[in-house]
Amino acid sequence: MDVTRLVVGELQVNCYVLSSGDTSDEAAIIDPGGGADKIAEVCRKKNLAPRYIINTHGHHDHIGADSEVTEQFPEAEFCIGQDEKDLLLDPEKNLSAGLGPGYSPPEPDRLLTDGDRLELGDVTLEVMDTPGHTTGHIALAARQDDETVVFCGDLLFAGSVGRTDLPGGDAETLARSVKDKILTLPDDTTLLPGHGPETTVRQEKQSNPFIAKIINQ
Repeated sequence: MDVTRLVVGELQVNCYVLSSGDTSDEAAIIDPGGGADKIAEVCRKKNLAPRYIINTHGHHDHIGADSEVTEQFPEAEFCIGQDEKDLLLDPEKNLSAGLGPGYSPPEPDRLLTDGDRLELGDVTLEVMDTPGHTTGHIALAARQDDETVVFCGDLLFAGSVGRTDLPGGDAETLARSVKDKILTLPDDTTLLPGHGPETTVRQEKQSNPFIAKIINQ
């Protein structure tokens, strides 16, 4: 499995380009919040053909380059969680209305639901409904052989969790998503959040004060 992280946009979003490595040229672009040309350059240098463009959620900092990236890779399916479409397409709801004309990404080609599986060569991406930061937030568990990497979006960060004070956010729902979908994974599972450095389930159990509260709930 090969993962390239690009830090993009004013809010320093982690955009990820995922592929299987040597077994296929298929790729997924996760959270293209900006830097469309940088993303395209990575794909060209690695000879990748994006099959999916996926938003973990619809906030403006994660969708800023959706339109440009979908134009550059028209064969890729543009995907988001089924309960996130309205937020994605509405500049007021996705918080981009104050940024000039706001962001109006294209209509998604596919709305993802919990348990859906997307294939990239011998990598399987499993969709996990993880509401709390937004109503329709999803995480993506990428599995290849014995390796699992989870793209968390803004559900969980190294040492913290996603904010819940924006429209659609709910602290109890987020805690339940973390407890049911993240803390049940093996301790050595790599977690790739929407902002900041990567971490593991073990590290967050040991040092994240928010996780300690969730475990004890």
